[in-house]
Amino acid sequence: MTTHTISNLISHQINKEAHGPVSLRLSDKEITHTPAAQRLIDQLCKLYTQKLGKGFGSFEEDQEAFPMQGLIRQLMEGADFLSSSKQMMQHLLLRLEQEPLASGGHVLIARIKGDGTDFILFTILSEIMGTMLDEELNVADSIYLDTSNLKVAGKIDLQAWQNGAERYISFLRGRGDVAAYFKSFLGCNDIVVALKETQKLVHGLSQFAEEQHLQPAERDQLFERAHEYLDELGNASCAVTLEQVAEQVWPDAPMQLQNVLDHQDLALNDGFVPDRRAIKPLRTFKTKAPHWKLEFDRSSLRSGAVHYNPENDTLVLSNIPEEMRKELLAETK
Repeated sequence: MTTHTISNLISHQINKEAHGPVSLRLSDKEITHTPAAQRLIDQLCKLYTQKLGKGFGSFEEDQEAFPMQGLIRQLMEGADFLSSSKQMMQHLLLRLEQEPLASGGHVLIARIKGDGTDFILFTILSEIMGTMLDEELNVADSIYLDTSNLKVAGKIDLQAWQNGAERYISFLRGRGDVAAYFKSFLGCNDIVVALKETQKLVHGLSQFAEEQHLQPAERDQLFERAHEYLDELGNASCAVTLEQVAEQVWPDAPMQLQNVLDHQDLALNDGFVPDRRAIKPLRTFKTKAPHWKLEFDRSSLRSGAVHYNPENDTLVLSNIPEEMRKELLAETK
């Protein structure tokens, strides 16, 4: 397991039951950096990375309604981490008051550095009752943090934000967008541009085909299934979910494909309607040079209608249509 360098770590508590009032219990000191704290952060970072179904975005422009950006900026300019975390919790309180179904838990806020990264991780963890053996080897109750059931979490990549990246915030969507209030707490604008997201999806499918070392015919079948499914969604104006794409396109082992599509480096969102222009590369090759344009189906490379010679970097087209053949003969005489 990768070890992460903890710069700051604080825990506050939310007291709330579904449809009930909200109150906060704020800590007055940061958590001491102990081996137990280190194990917890390493585990949470690993779990967050492995979790599927993330949304990605950037800060909302309206800093009055979404103050997280201002709080993060103050923190980067040297503000006290404990004080900043308390201000963040007051904003979280407002968001929770607008979400009747949300429940309470322990809010862990950690600034983590290492491996060229600098980010803040936010998680809300519930408690669970377990059992232990006490000093006299009797069975006793034990309350511990339920890290295995991580549902509400988010991450702000401070380095990417400072470098002007397009997206630097991620969060767990959950089923039915249950963490919408948490996205608002983070001040995350995850407006999806369908064309860009579709292009990233196509790139992810190509990346998966390479990682699986698929034979040309298998690759064609993968891309054809993907094109057919995404074209149907686009035609019906239905939104994509990565889970369903994986099940439709790679039904024998959908989790293999979903893990690739949901990787944080791809930063691919759910919930966009496929842009039918962007899925054409799944079926056809299209390119142009200063004096010509060319478009042909991928299958033509397998049938021999198009032959590419990598040694001299040429394409040979076979079975030229009769009308084109006559025009070429007339032009070359």
